[in-house]
Amino acid sequence: MLSRGDLTDDEWAVLEPLLPNSNNRCGRWRDHRQVINGIIHRLSTGCQRRWLPERFGSWQTVHKRHMLWSADGTWERLLRHVQAVADAAGDVDWNINIDSTSVRAHQHAAGAPTAPPPAPPSTSKGALQRSVHMHAHIRLRPFLAEAGASGEALGRSRGGLTTKVHLRADGKYRPLSLVVTPGQRADCAQFEPVMDKICVPRLGAGRPRRLPDSAGADKAYSNGLIRSYLQRRGIRHVIPEKSDTKSARLGRGSRGGRPPGFDKTRYKARNTVERAINKLKQFTAVATRYDKRGYVFLGTVTAAALLIWLHP
Repeated sequence: MLSRGDLTDDEWAVLEPLLPNSNNRCGRWRDHRQVINGIIHRLSTGCQRRWLPERFGSWQTVHKRHMLWSADGTWERLLRHVQAVADAAGDVDWNINIDSTSVRAHQHAAGAPTAPPPAPPSTSKGALQRSVHMHAHIRLRPFLAEAGASGEALGRSRGGLTTKVHLRADGKYRPLSLVVTPGQRADCAQFEPVMDKICVPRLGAGRPRRLPDSAGADKAYSNGLIRSYLQRRGIRHVIPEKSDTKSARLGRGSRGGRPPGFDKTRYKARNTVERAINKLKQFTAVATRYDKRGYVFLGTVTAAALLIWLHP
């Protein structure tokens, strides 16, 4: 069962050594465990940050900590560590599956300013925090440019403003990598970015694992570029052939080549990625996007994926 409450002692023991140390920062961090519990509460309920219960401390602290960790990669680092621990224990099924899901954006998710306000020339604590967020935004400009014209992974479709979450899930319904794009982006265009984002470190010596044993996907990913990408890397793929592609191949006779390999039994396991999506959308803040910034929403989804890995 997914967490709807505070971190347990065992979960905190896993995360505590990886969190920033207050000795390396000007000022003093508020208790990390209290803040993370506040972030979990918002993930689960989707409530406005101002309505967080008092036991989580200042809502501004919870909000700023989540923004900062989304920008500097802390959530992603925590997720990779938990994945590395599971992989070292042989608990990761590397027969992965690929899919995406659309997330309706709340009306308050639109209207983010095009650039963060410049930090004033001051050495105050607030000025230093604004400077950190500004430099984090500058570092993420390549991601924001890729996310869409608005730079915030928001797109328009029949349903209004939407964001699409592309993910790769292992055979035990847990996300391995995540990418967010505007809702109108095609699934196949994000296949390589999400595959390249798979990186599970080794606890001991050795390079991080990046290649799965096999990859399954639906017909939206059925094209020659994706099949060639997987074949070059020695990844067995299970992707059904589109009917029009099959007709064109048969129409060319012997010049059409052989049909792509397809294992019907292996393809039945593709529902694992659908189950991973269902687990993610049990978190209200993922099922509906409330975050204005694209990188903050990616941090929200990554934090939800971290909780899924902590609760196998």
